[in-house]
Parts: sequence; structure tokens; C-alpha cells
Amino acid sequence: MGQNARMRALRKTVAFAIAGMLPLLACSRPDSTPGRAASPAYAGAEAVSIARITFDDGDTFYVDGNPIRVLGIDTPEIRHPSVGILTDQPYGRAAAESTRVLIERSHGVEIAAGGFDRYHRRLAHVFVDGELLAVRLLEMGLAYETVSHYGDNGFPDLADRVLRASAAGPRPVFEEPYRWRRENQRREPRDAGDGVPVPAPGS
Repeated sequence: MGQNARMRALRKTVAFAIAGMLPLLACSRPDSTPGRAASPAYAGAEAVSIARITFDDGDTFYVDGNPIRVLGIDTPEIRHPSVGILTDQPYGRAAAESTRVLIERSHGVEIAAGGFDRYHRRLAHVFVDGELLAVRLLEMGLAYETVSHYGDNGFPDLADRVLRASAAGPRPVFEEPYRWRRENQRREPRDAGDGVPVPAPGS
């Protein structure tokens, strides 16, 4: 078996392992019990029925068809031919599936909404059973933090949680998504940055 084939097999194995662990992770958190207090996870956060949510990739989903871009992180890409992404980035499906399972198996989802980006997506911190979705994905090694590039977006305390989770968590084994997009997007994208800068930081 060649090196490329071995790497593809390893990626698939890791992705399946992550997906298989998600139900256990979701059920093992102490704040995901049915008796959890109904108080908001964050001042001003709005509860959203899971039935209203449909899914895209690891850091984007839809509420009643309206896109929500999770603040503070960037997850690996999945295939989106309409924006010139013709193949999945390694771990893109694992991140997307993780977000779906974490939300669908939760007892409550809340959104602390900020503004909109220039692509009309609502920028928001998302809480799943009282915890930041961004933090959960960082803990699983399925996201890079973007606070260092974009600031706190008006949520300094939540941005600090993201930074601390990134520092404490495992470093992702995949390439930073903005670098991967730069090499793999096939035409001028509708969303050039997708939450992180296109130029390399500091360049």
C-alpha cells in the first residue's frame, strides 16, 4: 500500500472513530442531563428549537433556513462546488458530523447573536447544553481558533474561553482551513475568508 493510500485509510479510521465517540461524549457531560436548569447559558442568549436547525459544515448551520456562522473557530471544509470547493478537506466530514451530533443529541441549544458578516450570515456564539460549541470542537481537535485574527466580536469573556480551550486542547492534525482553501478553491469564492483571513496572518 502506498503512502497516500495509507494516509487516506488513516484519515477514514480517525474520522469514523471520532463519529463513533460522539454519542458517548454528548451523554457524558454533567450538564447534558434532562434536569439541567432552564436558565440561559449566557445573558441575552436565545433558545432555539433543534427542530428548526439544519446542518452544513462544522462551523455553519441554519436556523429556519438562515445561516449561522459559529464565532471563534474555523473547521475544515467540506465539498461545496458552488464556491469552488470540489473536494472535502481532511477531517471536514468529521467536524460537520460532530456539530450535527452534538446539537441533535443535546437537551438545549442557545445562540448569543452578534452582527452579520458581509455574506449575510449571522455571527453567533452557540451553546449546546450550556457549553460553547466552539470549545467542544476545539477540545476534540476539530477546529482552529480565530479570535487571534478577528478579535472578540463584542464577547470578550466568550472569546477568552475559546482562547483558553485552544491553548489547552490538542492541535488539529489538518491544515488551517484558510491555507487549505487558498490552495484548493478552484475559482473566485463567494466567501473568500469564511471567517478567517485569506492572507496568511502577518503576511
